[in-house]
Amino acid sequence: MNGLSKGVPNGGMAQFQEEMRQQLETSMHAELEKLLDTATGVDKEVSKKDFDGFKKLFHRFLQVEGPSVDWPKIHRPPEDSIQPYDKIAALPLPDSLADSLNKLVVVKLNGGLGTSMGCKGPKSLISVRNENTFLDLTVQQIEHLNKKYNTDVPLVLMNSFNTDEDTKKILQKYTHHRVKIHTFNQSRYPRINKESLLPVATDIGMTGENADVWYPPGHGDIYASFYNSGLLDQLITEGKEYIFVSNIDNLGATVDLNILHHLVSQPNGKRCEFIMEVTDKTRADVKGGTLIQYDNKLRLLEIAQVPKAHVDEFKSVTKFKIFNTNNLWISLGAIKRLQEQNAMDMEIIVNPKTLDGGQNVIQLETAVGAAIKSFDNALGINVPRSRFLPVKTVSDLLLVMSNLYSLEAGSLTMSQKREFPTTPHVKLGSSFTKVQEYQTRFESIPDMLELDHLTVSGDVTFGKQVSLKGTVIIIANHGDRIDIPAGTILENKIVSGNLRILDH
Repeated sequence: MNGLSKGVPNGGMAQFQEEMRQQLETSMHAELEKLLDTATGVDKEVSKKDFDGFKKLFHRFLQVEGPSVDWPKIHRPPEDSIQPYDKIAALPLPDSLADSLNKLVVVKLNGGLGTSMGCKGPKSLISVRNENTFLDLTVQQIEHLNKKYNTDVPLVLMNSFNTDEDTKKILQKYTHHRVKIHTFNQSRYPRINKESLLPVATDIGMTGENADVWYPPGHGDIYASFYNSGLLDQLITEGKEYIFVSNIDNLGATVDLNILHHLVSQPNGKRCEFIMEVTDKTRADVKGGTLIQYDNKLRLLEIAQVPKAHVDEFKSVTKFKIFNTNNLWISLGAIKRLQEQNAMDMEIIVNPKTLDGGQNVIQLETAVGAAIKSFDNALGINVPRSRFLPVKTVSDLLLVMSNLYSLEAGSLTMSQKREFPTTPHVKLGSSFTKVQEYQTRFESIPDMLELDHLTVSGDVTFGKQVSLKGTVIIIANHGDRIDIPAGTILENKIVSGNLRILDH
């Protein structure tokens, strides 16, 4: 907006900018109507609902200028607003745990593709442990709960248009498992030309020229799309009261009975509508969103909202000690109320992209945790690091496949044989980026129980039953190849060139 206002006298600046906003909004609405005219039947109805949400987001985008927080108004959250997990876990669990579980729905965010790990299709279908995919492990966890407590906890998957078809095909294999599985789709929004601020799409289709002109608008879209799907009302009618939401690639995000009991038993004598699990920051987490007190409300502060002058302060591990794991416990009734009152308030994330043809576009997104300030009596719970075990890269995959973890009923737990509860720092180089390359470079996963740090770069392969201890750095120089023979034990070593093993 600022570039449009050069040469306009100050007195008329506000009026000029408002006229420009209205003009842009009118043009956007006209283009969306043209797109709708290319749709028919159910497609048209679904797209109309999607576009209604997009128009609200676009309207707010035109109003916002600069970072959305006033830095001096930021305060640390009150002591009792973020509770230590140990305090909650110390309370005895009631005999009526099944009653609480029967009020719960597990929701997994399943909109992402496995492209960052070199895989096609939904990320949830990548094998992560003993041939089990993320989705397999999730189903096993919930089925175990339902069998153990004789309950009916359903699984809901929020798919995107990228993952829906492939996910639905795979769901048939769980027909005989003791888990009801529902799906609904995230909205489909049009990518916006960065220059004209109009949609790039020419029709409602998703093939040919239109293959990359649509996007799912971030996981903050869960509230509107869940409500629009009718599934929210259906679950409330079935007596469900809370959802536990998490990313499907976070293998630490299992149903925690202590947190569920705390939520249902009304902490502080008030009905709590939203719990965010946070955990202590390390230097690897400095970009993660954190909880603050702002205008007397608990609020999620993301790095994109921070004024440039304060980014280093935001990254500080001493001032902002915790970050959001995106494991959230939310009241279904509250989601329904806020949707119907149009009172769900989430900051807009402007995500710039470049399409294959070189065109610069932006996509407007929201984050699910940002809605915390809209809910009554929201709480943070500072959980152990073990509840945050995301698999974003093959380096993460190596950790969860190794003997650092044992697998039981779909849940991974850190081996008791490891002396330190923290995970090793693992950095695999560009030769390992894709899952397929990674698999060919490891004949078997090394023993990592005593590993602190691993860096691997270049053309490196591992034989069977290799053990890694302490700090191990393996770097193949350009044109060299390093083969680590079967049975090798590397402890505090640097390996470089043609398998020269040096004391570190």
